[in-house]
Amino acid sequence: MTDPAAQTLSLGDGAQIPMLAFGVWQVPDGSECERAVGEALEAGYRHIDTAQAYGNEASVGRALRASGVPRDDVFVTTKFYPGHTDPVAEAERSLEQLGLDHVDLYIIHWPQGGPTWAWPGMQEAKARGFATSIGISNFSVEELDSLLKIADERPAANQVQFSPFEYRRRLLEACTERKVTIEAYSPLGTGRHLRDRTVAAIADRVGRTPAQVLLRWAIQREVVVIAKSTHRGRIQENAAIFDFELSAEDMQTLDDLDRTGGTAEARPDKWW
Repeated sequence: MTDPAAQTLSLGDGAQIPMLAFGVWQVPDGSECERAVGEALEAGYRHIDTAQAYGNEASVGRALRASGVPRDDVFVTTKFYPGHTDPVAEAERSLEQLGLDHVDLYIIHWPQGGPTWAWPGMQEAKARGFATSIGISNFSVEELDSLLKIADERPAANQVQFSPFEYRRRLLEACTERKVTIEAYSPLGTGRHLRDRTVAAIADRVGRTPAQVLLRWAIQREVVVIAKSTHRGRIQENAAIFDFELSAEDMQTLDDLDRTGGTAEARPDKWW
C-alpha cells in the first residue's frame, strides 16, 4: 500500500497538507475516540480532523501522545465554534484540550452571524502562533468573496460537503481560482453513497470497495478528503486509496451522479 502520509497538497498559503484525513465527527469523547485515532495513526494517517463542536479534542490529544508518532509528522485541524465570540480565546482552549502548542489548521466551522466577523480573530490566532494556517468551512462562493474583501490574509482552505453526489463544481472552480483548497467532508454520505449501484459496479470492476472508489474520486479531483470510521478494518481500507486510479470514463460516470447541479453553495440547508 502506498503510504497515505506521503500524498500531500499545497494549501492556499503554501503549507503542505496530507490529502487523506481521519475525521472524528460524532465519535464520543473517551476510549472509543482514543482507540480510533490510534488505529488511524497505525494505519498511516497523518492528518487528524477534529472541532470544538465535536467535544473530543482531549481524546484526540491523548491518542496523539500515546501513538508515539512525532508531533511534527501529524497535521492537526480543529475548528472554531462560531456560537462563541472570540476565536483567539477558543484557540487557546482547544490547544489546552489537545495538549498542543499549535494546530496546523484552524477553521471557522460555519458562517454563523455572517462570513466576516470572526476572521480578524482567526488572523490574530495565527499571528500568536496558535495555528500555522487558517481557513473556513461551509462557506459558499458569495460568502468567501465577502470574506476576501475584508481579509488581510486569505483563507487557506474551505471544508465542505463534497462527493460525486455533491459535486459542487462551481464552488470547487471558484475556490481553486482564489487559491483556497477544498476539503471534502462526508465523502461517503455518512454511508448512504456506499449503497449506490453505480458506485458498486465501478468498485466491482476495479476490484475495490465502494468506499475506496468514492475516496479515490475525491483524490483525483485534487481535494483533501476526510474519512471517518471507528472500525479498524474500515480505517485500514479507507487508507488504501493511493495505489490505484480510476479511469477517465469512471470519473465521468461518478461526476454524473451529482445532485447539486454543480452548485456554488456549500450547503443545501443552513442550520445556523
